[in-house]
Amino acid sequence: MVWCPGLEEYLPFCANCYGLMKLQLALAFPMATKGEEAVCFQQMHFMETSRPWLSLYGVRVRPGSTISNPDVDPALIHRCLPDELLFEIFARMTPYSLGRAACVCRKWRYTIRNPIFWRGACLKAWQMTGPAENCRLVRFSYGGSWRKMWLLRPRLRFDGLYVSRNTYIRAGVAEWKVTNPVHVVCYYRYIRFYPSGRFLYKNSSQRLKEVAKYMNFRASNAECVFSGHYTLTNDQVEAAILYPGLRPTVLRIRLRLRGTCDGANNRLDLLSLVTSGINDSELNDSDGNMLGMVEGWQEDETHNLDVPAISHRRGLTPFVFVPFEEVETSVLNLPVDKMDYFVPG
Repeated sequence: MVWCPGLEEYLPFCANCYGLMKLQLALAFPMATKGEEAVCFQQMHFMETSRPWLSLYGVRVRPGSTISNPDVDPALIHRCLPDELLFEIFARMTPYSLGRAACVCRKWRYTIRNPIFWRGACLKAWQMTGPAENCRLVRFSYGGSWRKMWLLRPRLRFDGLYVSRNTYIRAGVAEWKVTNPVHVVCYYRYIRFYPSGRFLYKNSSQRLKEVAKYMNFRASNAECVFSGHYTLTNDQVEAAILYPGLRPTVLRIRLRLRGTCDGANNRLDLLSLVTSGINDSELNDSDGNMLGMVEGWQEDETHNLDVPAISHRRGLTPFVFVPFEEVETSVLNLPVDKMDYFVPG
C-alpha cells in the first residue's frame, strides 16, 4: 500500500509497476505540476506486508530444534529422555508400532529410519529364507534398504489372525405362522502363522474375540485347533494340515497374499481348498509334515479310496488380518442381524 501526505485514503501500489504509480498520482492530483508531483513522490511512505517466513530462506532447520536456540529441544520428552534411551525403546517396539511412532515428529521419524530396526524385523519375518539370502536380496533387489524390503516384499504377518467370514442361507422348519423360513448361517475360518513355518487352523462358528484366546499350540484337541506347515513363494502360500480320525484326511490350502497398501499384507485370497485321503503308511512316514508329503499331488489326487479328493467351491471368502490388539473391537464380531455380509476389500 502507498500513503501520500494530503490524502485521506490509501492508494494500492505495485512496487514493480512504475506506470501504475504515475496513474494513481495523476488521479489524485489532476492539476499538479511536475515539480509538485516530484515532491509528492518523495514524501510517499511505503507500507509493505510483513512476511516473517522470508527470514527462514537458506536456513537449515534440524529436527526438534528452534532457530533462536538450536541447542535447546522444545519437546519436554526429548529434554527428559536421552537419545540413547529413546533408541533402546524403539529397538523393543514392533515394526508397525515403529511406523505409528514415526508420525509423531521429525526427530522420531529420522531416528526410526535407522536400518538396525528394520534389519532385525526383516530377518525375523523371513527367517526360513536364511540371513545370507536375505542380505543378498536386500542388496540387489531393494537397493540396500531394509525398510524398503519390509514395505515391498510379500510376507505373512505374525502379530494377529487371518479371518475369513462366510455366510450362507439354510432353509428352516415350517411353523404355523411362518411357512417358508430361512436362516442366515455364519461361520469363520481362522489362520495364525508363525515365523518357523508352522501355522494353526480352525473352522468354527465362534466369533473372533472368543477364538483368539486359544489360537496357540497349548490349545487342547477339544478346541479343534489343527496345526500344519506352510511355505511362502513370492506372494503364493501353500499349506497343509491333517484331520486325524478313523479316516485321516489332508486339507490342502493355496492362498495369494496381498495388501490394501504398501507393507500391509492384510489380505489372503483363498485360491483352492482341497481335501484328500491318505493311507496309513504315508501317515507313519510323514513325521507330522503334511506339506512335504503332499508336494507334487494333483488337485484330484487321493491315496485312500474311502476318502475321495474334493475341491471345495464354497466358503472361499478372502481372509482379513486382525491384529491381536483389535480382536475385541473388530467388526467381524458383529452378529448376523447387524452385519449379514462382510466385504473384505
